[in-house]
Amino acid sequence: MQEKRIGIIMNGVTGRMGLNQHLIRSVLAIRNNGGLPIGDGTVLMPDPILVGRNEAKLKAIADANGVTRYSTDLARCLGDEKDEIYFDSGTTGLRETFVSQAIDAGKNVYCEKPLSTTVESALRLAKKAASAGVKQGIVQDKLFLPGVRKLKRLIDSGFFGRILSVRGEFGYWVFEGDWGGQPAQRPSWNYRKEEDGGIILDMFCHWRYVLDHTFAPVQSVSCMGATHIPQRVDENGKTYQATADDAAYGSFQLEGDIFAQINSSWTTRVYRDELFNLHVDGTEGSAIAGLRDCKTQHRVNTPKPTWNPDLPNPFKFREHWQEVPDNANFENAFKVQWELYLKHVVLGTPFPHTFVDGARGVQLAELGLKSWSERRWLDVPVIKDADVLKA
Repeated sequence: MQEKRIGIIMNGVTGRMGLNQHLIRSVLAIRNNGGLPIGDGTVLMPDPILVGRNEAKLKAIADANGVTRYSTDLARCLGDEKDEIYFDSGTTGLRETFVSQAIDAGKNVYCEKPLSTTVESALRLAKKAASAGVKQGIVQDKLFLPGVRKLKRLIDSGFFGRILSVRGEFGYWVFEGDWGGQPAQRPSWNYRKEEDGGIILDMFCHWRYVLDHTFAPVQSVSCMGATHIPQRVDENGKTYQATADDAAYGSFQLEGDIFAQINSSWTTRVYRDELFNLHVDGTEGSAIAGLRDCKTQHRVNTPKPTWNPDLPNPFKFREHWQEVPDNANFENAFKVQWELYLKHVVLGTPFPHTFVDGARGVQLAELGLKSWSERRWLDVPVIKDADVLKA
């Protein structure tokens, strides 16, 4: 096999997602597996350089994972022609600045979501990348989860008949940091609005692409947010006021008269099989999809309960559901999308997850926050790829 090196500038790998999902389980996993085959006996071999502000942290990560290159000088890294991809999973508020610099340097750019803090900023990045002719991509990992891929398989097969509704539950209890010696398992900036925290900005970007690509485009939104835990303790043991939302209760009208509801919460205790579930009901059948599993109940297997609170329930409802088999080797969702993006850069193969899709996610988050503030339904204006990406 012939190796083709591809240099990747990775900014933000000292954070949880950047380190675990993008560096270790994606880029380094591809490298450790012998590279990414692209045909004609050639494999792409990722060669990352880690970038950030804390040299000691970068060195520790590099040493622990067999990475030889790291730097605190982003400008110098962007000026190196042998590294053709810039990846950003750093602070959302700095993303437009860093991504703009990368585009100006001629780098292809792949970014975590949210793409930016405002839809205007996100669209500026999309237009800038299109005008520069660089290949742009946004992380949309949940589309590549085994459970969601099985669900999409059902939809494409016509299993549901006409889809009626979608109900989603996401979240878990994030400890406040001041009880029982339990530190918070999410960073404190998540709960500070001034640091671009908040579950609506975070999760509505996910729900937009999940709904758009799995079911149908989102046409309108109604959202109620909350800051249920007003005071938390940060990583240094200091008490602080939570200024960002820690729960969101969203309703979405989709094209085709599909109604969706998704609750997102860092203040809920889990009583379900996985941290994220989607329950889909259709005229011919229903399904429940999680991160990995998917279960179905077809029309012919549907029990016929009647409401009678005076008698014990005769049904064991869970026994009427069937597991959807894997029928495939499902790899890490982030790694799968990284492979698609690398092939897009090198081979020019299609990659639909552009900055425009990232902007749509930010748009829904903005409208969710506005809906909460104004306590009303809001229409979601259409953002067309052709209008934004034309150079």
